[in-house]
Amino acid sequence: MNNFVGFSKYKFGLKFPGICQLLSLQIKYSTSNYYEDFTNSASIYVHWPYCAKRCTYCNFNKYINSNVNNIRMTDSLVTETKALLKLSGVKQITSIFFGGGTPSLAPPSTIQRIIECVKQLANLSNRAEITLEANPTALEFQKLRDFKTAGINRLSVGVQSLNDAQLRILGRNHSAAEAIRCVEEAINLYKGSVSIDLIFGIPGQTLKDWLEELKRTLCFCDDHLSLYQLIVKRGTPLYHKRSKGIMKFPNDDILADMYEETVKILEEEHFSRYEVSNFARNGAESIHNKSYWQGKQYIGVGPGAHGRFVTKGQSLEVGHNFRQARIQILEPEQWMAAVERFGHGTKISVPLSLKDILEEGLVMTLRTDEGIDCSEWHQRTGVDLLKILFSSETIQEYMLQEFFSIKGNRLKATKKGILVLDRLLPDFILALQHYFESFEKNQR
Repeated sequence: MNNFVGFSKYKFGLKFPGICQLLSLQIKYSTSNYYEDFTNSASIYVHWPYCAKRCTYCNFNKYINSNVNNIRMTDSLVTETKALLKLSGVKQITSIFFGGGTPSLAPPSTIQRIIECVKQLANLSNRAEITLEANPTALEFQKLRDFKTAGINRLSVGVQSLNDAQLRILGRNHSAAEAIRCVEEAINLYKGSVSIDLIFGIPGQTLKDWLEELKRTLCFCDDHLSLYQLIVKRGTPLYHKRSKGIMKFPNDDILADMYEETVKILEEEHFSRYEVSNFARNGAESIHNKSYWQGKQYIGVGPGAHGRFVTKGQSLEVGHNFRQARIQILEPEQWMAAVERFGHGTKISVPLSLKDILEEGLVMTLRTDEGIDCSEWHQRTGVDLLKILFSSETIQEYMLQEFFSIKGNRLKATKKGILVLDRLLPDFILALQHYFESFEKNQR
């Protein structure tokens, strides 16, 4: 899965910089120590844009190219990593995530050079999480050991399904048997640090089919599972087939049953749901993903990557826009040309308003088991988030219906609320919008 801003736009249709109107309010941290702690560390997302083929459900930024210039792409990724690290002034990197596209198609030497580049410019401890997304094909399976030598210490394997017919529907280029063999080898090399991606809600899939597949997965998986409901996006082959009635998709009731039964089964196997789609046991939660959901800084490197960080030397004074949203050029050739000319391939760099930051924070944190710590966000922004939200009669009603709970200053979705969270989140965004509209009127 691409880094989180792309996911948020994909899932919720939120408006981000370049689209939304920026407000004059800026982040205002209450103490310089808090500011320093926040800005000194970040995670890095590196986007490898190439795939062997495009899956039928995919609308992410990826390209099919059998003649990739690996040397040029590697040089460009290293150059941009250097430029953005220097621009950010970050001293500590907590995690690196190689996503795509299909980064397991990249040469292990590419991965190694980028990791070494990070180590030269920032503190990357031996305990830092360094994840690679991998497809379970025979070609990529053979490179797992080399990726470990290059510095990878966690794998996210895109199994997606254990049913060969369903894999064909999804347009995957591996079999279920290949996927199982790849995961087993990955666990031999990365024990305790292997995640499996699965998709449910595939055309023709029944509740029984899905639960049998899940139980089969539990027989060989490691300690982390990412389980995604299939979302059919406009422009994809699956979208066209669904619009023409060629394929029958599970209805909403079946999808809800799939998810509820999944949570029950995984709890019995000691997996905790720490985010709507992510489950872990034995402390195997993804450090990188949690940093996104907690609103921390991250640097996006590569074609189409998104980033959120404070640029070096920005002031704490009110009136300074110091947290930026950055989006890199999408098309690889254009991106590489820009990197070679300017040192980076940033397409859009926009200061985030306080409203933007709070909207993103709400969307991401309420998807987690921890929820949102409103006292921490008050410390970050000077805004009383609970007061804003509870001025909404709709959100008050959600509390009465026990979709959300509050303990101290921490607001979180209940088990009941998680099931319908996507339908409820827009009302939280609306409450924020009403607050800032009122604020602007009072300032005129």
